[in-house]
Amino acid sequence: MTDAVVTNHEAATGTDKVADVVRDWLRERPDLPSLAAMGIFGRLSRIAARQRAIFNARHEAAGLSLGSFDVLANLRRSGPDSQKTASELAESSMLSSGGISLRLDRMEADELVERRRDAVDRRLVRVTLSPRGRELIDAVYGQHVRAQSALLADLDDDELAELDRLLRKVEVSIDRHAAEARDLPVRAPSAAEPGRAG
Repeated sequence: MTDAVVTNHEAATGTDKVADVVRDWLRERPDLPSLAAMGIFGRLSRIAARQRAIFNARHEAAGLSLGSFDVLANLRRSGPDSQKTASELAESSMLSSGGISLRLDRMEADELVERRRDAVDRRLVRVTLSPRGRELIDAVYGQHVRAQSALLADLDDDELAELDRLLRKVEVSIDRHAAEARDLPVRAPSAAEPGRAG
């Protein structure tokens, strides 16, 4: 199966860096179990890095960082008032409270968002889109969706649905293993485990 995939990819592009890495390991360590997962994670990593670079360039052309775009899109899809608390934005952006605060400082200075204390609970900071922020995300987001579709244009609807299903299955598996890893006791590698560093 791997050879067929590699052959098809090489025919289309003339190169397959991930397959080269897998082949190298198969040559150097034939005792290892199946390296299918290595190839898949290699592709996922390369895809993530490439799409991030593509969208970074697009957002910067519109005067936005990837982080600012994420906050604006998050607020825009949050309902008619386009409002969330700073802690909700931090959670969805996987940032610390300090990290989201710095990001919001910059965005407020650029007049993209507005912040105010909750009228009832003064500990809560509510963040809303400014008129300029709403106008900008509405202009940019359509281009963003079209660019996403263009990157996957070689897949038909059935393939997209199957890919989505499989990726969701992978995501659930990784989340489960991550939860299990958090419960493991933390210990430093011993001198008898030199290979643990890499």
